[in-house]
Amino acid sequence: MIIAERKPLEEILSMIGQARSVLIAGCATCVADCMAGGEREVGILASALRIAQRQRNGDVEFVEATVERQCEREFIDRIRELVEKADIVISTACGIGVQAMAERYGTKPIYPGVNTRFLGLREEEGLWTERCGACGDCTLHLTGGVCPVARCSKSLLNGPCGGSTKGKCEVSDEIDCGWQLIVDRLKALGQLDLLEVNIPPKNWASGRHGGPRKVIKKELRDEKRK
Repeated sequence: MIIAERKPLEEILSMIGQARSVLIAGCATCVADCMAGGEREVGILASALRIAQRQRNGDVEFVEATVERQCEREFIDRIRELVEKADIVISTACGIGVQAMAERYGTKPIYPGVNTRFLGLREEEGLWTERCGACGDCTLHLTGGVCPVARCSKSLLNGPCGGSTKGKCEVSDEIDCGWQLIVDRLKALGQLDLLEVNIPPKNWASGRHGGPRKVIKKELRDEKRK
């Protein structure tokens, strides 16, 4: 899932500026699961902003709304009336949701209420860790299902650097060496021979350094046009 954290309250207050009507728009999917921007978090943020504005003698109306997914137009269209009435919108969705809202409502200021951090999973209650670098060229079949781009601090593709010690990364002894995890996993699978496979240098043109990416399912587009 996409993992995010709420921005500091002071930063959000600075975005509000002279606005007198603010819509706080939440998203009930990824940011709700990581407890950053769902309906509950929208309520908490709205309460904190109301208190802060009262202390500043600010007369601001805060309206709350949460949709299923802000990254899909059919859902954000359902709050069109609330968006149009507001001076600004504070979106607690990930960066994708903020941009979707901004594209849909071109003349309305849409501001981020959270910082989008990474693609990860929940290891335990209150703990989310990065698992995918969204590089566009997956090699998990060669690395035991452990992503070297996300799990290795240097994103090395063919083995560890010389800085790992006792299975820990040189960056911090609290970080597992990504390649130690890969070796352990391949050993458990009986696939250590995969370590002899040379993974070629990654073509980052298919990743985040090649400009905005898109995925096209031609069969779906053709079906819709019929």
